[in-house]
Parts: sequence; structure tokens; C-alpha cells
Amino acid sequence: MFIAMAKEIKIYTKTGDDGTTGLVGGSRVKKYDARLEAYGTVDELNAAIGMLGALNEDEEIQPLLTEIQNKLFNIGSRLASDEKGQEVTSSLALKEEDIERIEQAIDLFESELPELNQFILPGGDKVVAQCHVARTVCRRAERRILEFSEANSVQPELTKYINRLSDFLFVIARLSGFRRGIDERPWQY
Repeated sequence: MFIAMAKEIKIYTKTGDDGTTGLVGGSRVKKYDARLEAYGTVDELNAAIGMLGALNEDEEIQPLLTEIQNKLFNIGSRLASDEKGQEVTSSLALKEEDIERIEQAIDLFESELPELNQFILPGGDKVVAQCHVARTVCRRAERRILEFSEANSVQPELTKYINRLSDFLFVIARLSGFRRGIDERPWQY
């Protein structure tokens, strides 16, 4: 699970062999439940950002990526919590300041970039391309969370954070290429 409050984490438990998984709080749901789609996609996003961090050499961006990965673990833990588990993970709730932190980074990095007046193709090099992979996974995570929220309570700051994060990933894709002299490739329509 996402939240490690136990003293020891066993890699396999065999409890999921019946097609269910346990939530923070103790209840069990099917492994194809909308909740699992939501927090599973957040986990995939975290892995995509982990790959981006492994490729990234920009010392200004790296600490932000680590901070984001930690926030994504918090988001996953909150999504993986049933009603009882919400109490256990309440300290992991996102705050408005978390969203503002992403917005401030976007504003700072955008001020360094040339104005964008056309659509650009994802890619350029491995770092830029991985930013775009993470961005698209982020958009999917947002869709899965919104779908889950149709029938379940989801903290509004959580969905705002994920929405802003996809914008951040787009901006650092552009910034990463710009700082290393990689030309953006315009969409040819």
C-alpha cells in the first residue's frame, strides 16, 4: 500500500490472490475498482516522475521533483483510504500552499521561456520526452481521480494539485529543452 505506518512491510501477503486488495482502514475492494484505477495511476505517475528525475540534471528542478513524488505518495495514500482510513491519513491531506508552490514554480520557469504561440510536439531529447510522458500520465491520473470522485468524496485540493502538476510538467518540458538549446518542434497542420 502507499502508506507505511507498520514496522515491517512484507512484500507478498497472498491476501490479494482472490482478486481483492486491502485499503487503509481495513476494507477490501476488487482490484479493478475505480479507487484502484485512481491511486494506481497516481503510482504510475510517480514512477514516470522518478524516471524523469533519473534523467534530469537540472539542479533547480530536481528538488521539486522529489517534493512532488512525496506529495504523490500522500495523494495515493489518501485515495487508498476507506472511511476509517481517512482518519489515519488525515495528516497527509494536501493544503492550498501545496498548489501555490506548484503555481509559483510554473510562474518562475515560464518567465524564463519564450512566448508560446503554437502547439509543439512532445520530444526533443530523453528529458523533454519524459516530461511529456509524465504530463500525459498526470492527465490520465486526473481523469481517473475525477471518475472516482463521482461516487466518493475526494479532497478538492487533491484534484487541483494534479491539474496544476500537468501544467508544471509541460513547463519543465519546455524549460529543460530551452536551457539545453534544444529547439521545440512545432506541430505541422
